[in-house]
Amino acid sequence: MEIKIIKERIKLKEVSEMAEKGFGDMVKAVVDIEKEIMAVGGDFHSEASELLVKEGSNQEKVWGINIYPNETEDDFVVFDSMINIKPLLNNKSLYIEDESIRKKIKDIVNKLIEK
Repeated sequence: MEIKIIKERIKLKEVSEMAEKGFGDMVKAVVDIEKEIMAVGGDFHSEASELLVKEGSNQEKVWGINIYPNETEDDFVVFDSMINIKPLLNNKSLYIEDESIRKKIKDIVNKLIEK
């Protein structure tokens, strides 16, 4: 599945189409909380993370999420990914434990995806 770097606002319909082509109801994404961009698509978060790092993102600033385009606000973004295991940043699980990072990610996703 193709991975697309999102730097400008896109329509929710485009994200839905990406989900349908991949996992059906969900698309994987990696968000750079410093540059406020994201990579959407691919089979694994690690692929999207690698692409962002090649584009100049700092590995410590990228976090993996799953986007469910047909869900409501609370279920639209899920903060689980293997790439989120960052013990040196006090994140020892798949889930993004820091609420401020989760909020920043939600803000970036809402800025980049027009609902």
